This record gives sequence, structure tokens and C-alpha cells, in this order.
Amino acid sequence: MATGDVMAEAATFGQTYGSGLKRWAAILGAGLLAACSTVVPRAPVSAPDRPTRPQVERPDDVQAGLPRDTQRNRVALLVPLSGSNAGVGRSIANATMLAVLDTGTDKVRITNYDTATGAAAAAQRAIAEGAKLILGPLLSEDVRAVAPIAKAARVPVLSFSNDVSVAGNGTYLMGYAPSQSIDRVVQYARSRGVTTFAGLIPNGLYGERASTAFLRSVEGAGGEVVSLQTYGRVAGGIAGAVTRLNAKAPYGAVLIADAGTSAAAAAPLVKRGSGASTRILGTELWNSEASLAAKPALNGAWFASVADGLYRQYVTKYRTRYNAAPYRLSSLGYDAVLLTVRISRDWPVGRPFPEARLRDADGFAGIDGAFRFGRDGVAERALEVQEIQAGTVVTVSPAPTGFGR
Repeated sequence: MATGDVMAEAATFGQTYGSGLKRWAAILGAGLLAACSTVVPRAPVSAPDRPTRPQVERPDDVQAGLPRDTQRNRVALLVPLSGSNAGVGRSIANATMLAVLDTGTDKVRITNYDTATGAAAAAQRAIAEGAKLILGPLLSEDVRAVAPIAKAARVPVLSFSNDVSVAGNGTYLMGYAPSQSIDRVVQYARSRGVTTFAGLIPNGLYGERASTAFLRSVEGAGGEVVSLQTYGRVAGGIAGAVTRLNAKAPYGAVLIADAGTSAAAAAPLVKRGSGASTRILGTELWNSEASLAAKPALNGAWFASVADGLYRQYVTKYRTRYNAAPYRLSSLGYDAVLLTVRISRDWPVGRPFPEARLRDADGFAGIDGAFRFGRDGVAERALEVQEIQAGTVVTVSPAPTGFGR
């Protein structure tokens, strides 16, 4: 889920991106290194006081909502600030403020709106108050409610959802798409000699999309799916699926498209039936689990995700400012502000947001590494492959430094 330190990693973001992205990656790094100092946005310079005639304010000069800002472009952040998802929503809001301070931008003003009280109403209010760009919402159902309102007002939406079905027609997704992490880890396994694959897939929408992505990825890599078993998240559900899976054993690797806790429960059963050398593969869900490396059953497992190098520095800075740990998804808010600030250099105040700039083929650099939006509006991300090794997580295949042409 804006800006952080100058690191060697940041400097490598843009080798094939073009000079503009290289410079921005360097700025990203520089901000993070200043972990204990932030740059406060400059206030507009006011003219010297001069005598004026007293004037009577007229009722029609008073405007409802926020005052008109002639110095900065208005951007709305739509996230849950109350209710059951308030924790992650507030973490994203904190991240966007941190990004504004870090970049020292004086061209963007971000206002928060609570989607827990109604996403559609929040979008309508934001647009009425002058927002030309919406960051968020977080939940796919909220994106569905906001998208047509924003489209009618010609206001682009940069959502934090990973539900690709809501992307397009002016709505862009910054969330981590499971299909990309699955394809990356399958491709890596195939490069390490794995030819036969199996899958354990939970019931539900996430599982359906994961299984489709898995089948396509294995076929594209020239491998073979030996068995694919689904299960319900009920007592004994995953164990029963492993029993069915093992009827087709052995296989070189098995994808467990679920949280690390579920994968850790299934891994010993999988290896008992297929062999100790069978690799366990995971998805992007694993990257948000701090205790993942402490699960012995997952030793040797591979999973693909966004790189964590800059994120770890961001966590340090976030803790210093807010005295709390951020939610992993909060980096999306930070990177959304980085993107906005970069584009704001060519965004005259009061004019529509230059949506075409979102489709820059060179992409953007952020805490989560390089990304760019495809024609479908989904963020394509440069992912790394990590391996769990004796209580630690080690990068075994670094994220690409660019997308190429």
C-alpha cells in the first residue's frame, strides 16, 4: 500500500527507463536517507500588506466545502478511515502525507475522504470540492461505486485494489496482481529445472483467478500441470486436497495459492507424498507476513513479490514519524504520491489531470520498485523471487531494472 533514501537500489531502477526516470529514482533514494528530517512544503508567498478599502462580503462569494486553492492541484485520497478497515486506510493516509513531506511538493494538495461511510458519496464530495485526481479506493466494491462518478467528471482513479475486473475506462490499479507473482515464480522454477507442477487452490474469486494464471503460466513456461486441487477454508479442507493431490505424485513443485499459514500446514503433507525435494511455491500474499521466515515447514520455498529493499527504509522512517509500524499496503499510497508529484511538473493548476502520462512506456519508480500501467489499466510490476532459508528470506532472483521496449 513521499520519498525516501538514496540507495544503490534506487539508482538501478531506470537503466532502461530513460533519463527522466533515472533522475526520479535518485530523488526517491535521497528522500529515504533523510529518515529523520522532512521537508515541509513551501507556503505560497503573500504580497505585502497595502491599504485597501473596506469591502462588504457578498453571500454569493462564499463557497461550500473546501476553499478554492489557486496554488496547488487538488487530489483526493479515498480510503476507509473508520470501521473494520480503518487501520490500513489510516496507514495509507499517513504514507501519502509522508510522501508529500519527503518530496517537498508545493503543487499538490491531498484531502482525505472516508469511504467507510459511503464510497460514492466520498467521490461526489471530492469532485465537488475540486479534486482532479482520485487516489484509492482500497476495496474493489468501492472502486465499482466510484469509477462511474469519476469517469463522468473526467477524473482518473488510481486504485489500491488488485481486482483486475475493475480496471480500465479511466480506472488504474496499483495493487499487486496475483497473476504476475504466479507467473514470475513459475518462470523461475522452470529456469531451475522444474518441469512438473501441481497446485493447491482455495475456493473463491482469488482462487479462481490464481488457478487460471497458474495454468497459463505453466503452459507458457513449457511445463506440465500434473494435478490441481481446490479446497474450502474449513477444518481438514487443505489436508483433504493434499491427499487428492498426492494421488498424482511426484511433481517438482506445488503452488499453494494462499496465506503462509495455510502453506506451512500443507507443506509437510505435500512433501510426504511427493518427496522432500518438492519445491513449495507461494504468491504475493506471502510478502505481507512478517513471521513467514519463522515457519520451518516453508524452508526452501519460493515466492515472487515486489522488492523490499527501499520498503525496509520506508518502515524505519514511518516508525520515526508515527511511532507505529505501517501496513504493507501503505507503500501503494506513498508511490501513488510519487507518481502524482512527478506528473505534476506538467500539470497546470486548475487543469484536468494529464491522464495520458499514466501510460508512459518507461514506467515509474517507487518504494515497491519499477511499475507501469498497461492498456488494461493494471500496474505491471518488476518482481523479485525470494527463498525462505533457515529463518530468513533471501532474494534469489532480483527484480528486473526495466521493462525494455
